[in-house]
Amino acid sequence: MTPNTTKSTPEPSAGIRFVPEIGKTIEVTFNYTKHSQPQGQRKKEIENFYQTLLKEINNLQIENIIDIGCGEGFTLDRIQKSSINKELVGIDSSLVAVNLGKELFPQLDLRLGNIYQLPFPDKSFDLVVCTEVLEHLENPSQALQEIVRMAKKYIILSVPHEPFFSLRNILQGKHLKRLGNTPGHINWWTEAKFKKFVEKENITILKTRHPFPFTMVIGIKK
Repeated sequence: MTPNTTKSTPEPSAGIRFVPEIGKTIEVTFNYTKHSQPQGQRKKEIENFYQTLLKEINNLQIENIIDIGCGEGFTLDRIQKSSINKELVGIDSSLVAVNLGKELFPQLDLRLGNIYQLPFPDKSFDLVVCTEVLEHLENPSQALQEIVRMAKKYIILSVPHEPFFSLRNILQGKHLKRLGNTPGHINWWTEAKFKKFVEKENITILKTRHPFPFTMVIGIKK
């Protein structure tokens, strides 16, 4: 097989700023700014998303979890704090995000890696989680193949639920020149298109959830 040379694109830095959670100045990501002090509707959306995700994870018989595209570890931290006592691993292509995550959540196992070439054997994890990542990738099909390779049992994926995600942005006065499309989102899926995309990669969809404004798919490896 020809070696994979596809690169994943790390999230750009949001600059250096004081991070009160750790009491120091450090380079941060835009994802950190979104999660650190959410306000209003964004806070409700984030909380609703996590409540939906945690409920679905609690319904699964699993022993270990990997979060691919984990960023700073916010999702893994919520999983851990919800008393889901499983082995947790996170991997992300952004050195800035991983370094910040190790400061914010030193108890988590966060690693640097490429979503297209993950450093784990086949069927390494009972549950593979990949949320709000695929819409950013130049080759989401190749990334999903790697996710499936890693999964022993279950897979949970989420992406913006279009066109509602973009319509929400327009109603909030965001990204109007882009018709509501968030910068960095290069893939655009309705629920039906996303389910079709997922099912092509050896996944049986067990359930679809809609924590607004996202589509979340819970599947099992065939």
